[in-house]
Amino acid sequence: MKAIRRFSVRPVLPEPLRPLSELARNLRWSWHPETRELFQTLDPEGWRAAGGDPLRLLGSVSAERLAALSEDRRFRRRLAAAADDLQDYLTGRRWYQERPPGLPAAIAYFSPEFGITAALPQYSGGLGILAGDHLKSASDLGVPLIGVGLLYRHGYFRQSLSREGWQQEHYPLLDPNELPLSMLREADGSPSRVALALPGGRRLLAHVWRAQVGRVPLLLLDSDVEENDHGERDITDRLYGGGSEHRLLQEMLLGIGGVRAVRTYCRLTGHPAPEVFHTNEGHAGFLGLERIRELAGQGVEFDAALESVRAGAVFTTHTPVPAGIDRFDRELVARHFGEDAELPGLDTGRVLDLGTESYPGGDPALFNMAVMGLRLAQRANGVSTLHGQVSREMFRGLWPGFDAEDVPITSITNGVHAPTWVAPEVFRLGSRQIGVSRAEDALTLGGSERWDSVAEIPDADIWELRRTLREQLVEEVRERLRAAWRERGAGTAELGWIDGVLDPDVLTIGFARRVPSYKRLTLMLRDRERLTQLLLDPERPIQIVVAGKAHPADDSGKRLVQELVRFADDPRVRHRIVFLPDYGMGMAQKLYPGCDVWLNNPLRPLEACGTSGMKAALNGCLNLSVLDGWWDEWYEPDFGWAIPTADGSGTDEERRDDLEAAALYELLTRQVAPRFYDRGPDQLPGRWIEMVRRTLATLGPKVLAGRMVREYVERLYGPAAAAQRALTPDAARELAEWKARVTAAWPAVAVDHVEAASDGPLNGTAELGSTLSLRVSVRLGELDPSDVEVQAVTGRVDTADRLTATTAFPLKPAAAPALDGRRLYEGPLTLDRTGPFGYTVRILPTHRLLAHGAELGLVATPAEVSGEAAGVLMR
Repeated sequence: MKAIRRFSVRPVLPEPLRPLSELARNLRWSWHPETRELFQTLDPEGWRAAGGDPLRLLGSVSAERLAALSEDRRFRRRLAAAADDLQDYLTGRRWYQERPPGLPAAIAYFSPEFGITAALPQYSGGLGILAGDHLKSASDLGVPLIGVGLLYRHGYFRQSLSREGWQQEHYPLLDPNELPLSMLREADGSPSRVALALPGGRRLLAHVWRAQVGRVPLLLLDSDVEENDHGERDITDRLYGGGSEHRLLQEMLLGIGGVRAVRTYCRLTGHPAPEVFHTNEGHAGFLGLERIRELAGQGVEFDAALESVRAGAVFTTHTPVPAGIDRFDRELVARHFGEDAELPGLDTGRVLDLGTESYPGGDPALFNMAVMGLRLAQRANGVSTLHGQVSREMFRGLWPGFDAEDVPITSITNGVHAPTWVAPEVFRLGSRQIGVSRAEDALTLGGSERWDSVAEIPDADIWELRRTLREQLVEEVRERLRAAWRERGAGTAELGWIDGVLDPDVLTIGFARRVPSYKRLTLMLRDRERLTQLLLDPERPIQIVVAGKAHPADDSGKRLVQELVRFADDPRVRHRIVFLPDYGMGMAQKLYPGCDVWLNNPLRPLEACGTSGMKAALNGCLNLSVLDGWWDEWYEPDFGWAIPTADGSGTDEERRDDLEAAALYELLTRQVAPRFYDRGPDQLPGRWIEMVRRTLATLGPKVLAGRMVREYVERLYGPAAAAQRALTPDAARELAEWKARVTAAWPAVAVDHVEAASDGPLNGTAELGSTLSLRVSVRLGELDPSDVEVQAVTGRVDTADRLTATTAFPLKPAAAPALDGRRLYEGPLTLDRTGPFGYTVRILPTHRLLAHGAELGLVATPAEVSGEAAGVLMR
């Protein structure tokens, strides 16, 4: 029989055990080993059955056991110590509090998904895990962040396999009362709610739930409110589910409702109001419109409000392809913004303009969330150096006339939260070497001096650690594989072979991620006979653990999963290659440490960053990857291998995959496996262990989310807060009027003539160190010299006369304007590099409140016939 109503009955803890409740509800336990060990001692079997979730565990411990523990003085001392430690963590001064004054009082961080812990399944993949790691590291560093997301009642799907290996999706219902959440309530105890207006006079209501992530509150909006109609109640049903209007309403609730939830939270708790709003990918982009509406309600005009909102906004793009961006039909968006719907005080046409693809190749009938995010943020970034380059090229249409390298999108390479992803055994080995406190600092703050001590750990200790972790992975894989086969319909009598799956002494390769086509799950199957030989090699065998989910609507991805599963089902190789269904954080935390090699073979440059290899590296696992994302930036042959790419324009897809798969097999055969199995007189693989050492010492401090968050604070949050403070209503109005005036006058701005005089002969060649005197004649029309900067731009010249690796510097006005309105600018140009060298000049708008010269998308450059040839060959 089915229950007609459901309750969550919470245990009543004896008074001496009350601190357990706070420890369970603050998600710091998910990355704090001592707290997890404390809960495990309550009931080791119950802890395992609860999946390592303290709240579930407390709900299952008997009253007799709790009564006994309340009388156990040793346990009470441990509990008091854990509670005191948490209090110190929450209130003590940390890195952020030791920074010079001027940093933002608070930052609001919006993301459609957050991967904090498997006990709060609100994530699908890398974007959510990154967001969770961002919050955790902000907490460790004392950064006053407020996280904002949606509470999905079904989370992302759970994955199983049919007998034929086809992916099947399951959507378990999540009860917020059984999750580590508390509902935000008003002073009278009633639930706090945010409301959005919908067309036709309807309303969308949402409750606000709070998860406490260390020092950081995470606010999650939930549309499952009784007053909502059935359709509105289901808005927050599934992560990345539903049709176009469903997704639009999710993103309106996340952005607009999220700002309102932040305001409510700050009002109720006294938390400082955010000065900076960070949008993690375009899904939350509507938050900027809500902030404009707030200012409009205070009498600020749209253009001035836009400038104020942009100043305090940061936008991070994660996609390297236009297909990865949410785009909506303009008419659908228009229907939801207007006098009878949301944001009635804002002009719908101005709202639509923010998301319009008004550039060559764009579709003016669509509303682009990333385009809106970029137009609503003065500061934007990609998530690796290579991805920054790709993003500048992809979005350069928003800044016409500028080379891609001048597009104002920077990059901050992602990092991972080491305390979450480093195996306890790895941490203990480091602690023995440098002490617990210094080891904790190494994982949160980085710094090479903390990681260099890895060099002093004996080879035997490192190798013993690696085998221990591999052995743990083997046990984990067998347990999960047995459960997976039972779900596929196999009986116990069929599964005896699983006891022989994997070998703790065999080179173990891991591959786990989402399964879009560009990540090429099945590249390893390109030559099945070759792969089989590698798996079954009598001298140097390899074994592979694979996991990953295809999007429920992606049948091509599901076919890739099935292809891999069917190969792994083959009795000849099934003891050497396995596919584990339902990849998630719990599995990942065992998988990364237990692998010797982490494989990544995406189509370059479609991997924005790819942080799984970072998590593996922190556990001494070596990377074998295409030079994409973060690996392109930090790869060195001392600690890993690069899979060559066949990305020439004349190589078709089939040929490219053949070539790159062949390169992968060659690396495994001739370099990876020999190095793992090459043992010295002490029976240790000395060269392999040295690569593990280099991975930890060199990559360790780089791949940390602590490093990443510090960069966000110093390079983006701090400047954004300063810009926000400078944009008073009067300053914002003045900036908006200046932009309008400059934009209107810009068609008359031109470079008329450029000439260069040399201190020696100049016939296409010049001596290093010689100087050119540049004289540039320009027309400014109705603009004043204070409105512009005339720059010389120098750099190397490629075969098409394009400047690369450029440097810009300003030229100075030389005299009063001529009678015809022309103005003369001049300045010295030192020839400071050898080889093909060139220069040009340009005119850019300039204003003290601009963050970047390209911000307006306006530039004037010489006509091709103007002036002298730009190239100078150095000798």
